[in-house]
Amino acid sequence: MAFNIVLVEPEIPNNTGNIGRLTLGTDSKLHLIKPLGFEVDDKRLKRAGLDYWQHLKVFTYENTDDFFFTHSDKKFAFFSSHGTKHYWEIPFEKDMFLVFGKESVGLSKKIIEENQNRLYKIPLYSKHIRSLNLANSVGIVVYEGLRQMR
Repeated sequence: MAFNIVLVEPEIPNNTGNIGRLTLGTDSKLHLIKPLGFEVDDKRLKRAGLDYWQHLKVFTYENTDDFFFTHSDKKFAFFSSHGTKHYWEIPFEKDMFLVFGKESVGLSKKIIEENQNRLYKIPLYSKHIRSLNLANSVGIVVYEGLRQMR
C-alpha cells in the first residue's frame, strides 16, 4: 500500500474520478469526507475513473471530525497554498495520509491552523493563477512520495 489519499469535501466528480484512477494505479486508498459535491454513482465520476471504480479501496466519512477521530494515530501531510514548506520536503512514509481540500476554497481555516507544522504547498511560478487542478496536485504529490520511497 502506497498512501491514503484524502479529499475533504470534493466538489467536482471528474477530479475525484481521476484521483480514484490514480489511487488504484499507485496501490493507494481513497478517503472521501462529506459533504460531497456529487453522488458517488455520478456518471461523470465513473467516466473519469473509467471501469476501475469497482476495484478501488474507497472509504467515506460523514465529516472531518469522524475522519480525524478514526485516524488520529496516523501520520499526515496537509496541502494548501498557505503552506510554508514545499511538498518535496515531506518525510514520506508508506501508508501516510495525504490530505487535500475542496476545489473552490481548499482546506478549512481550522484544519490549516491546527496543522501548521504538517502543511505543505506546491509552488506556483505565475501570479496569474491561485492553484493547480486538484487531480494534478494529488498526482504531483503522490509520485514525488513514491520517488522518494523507492
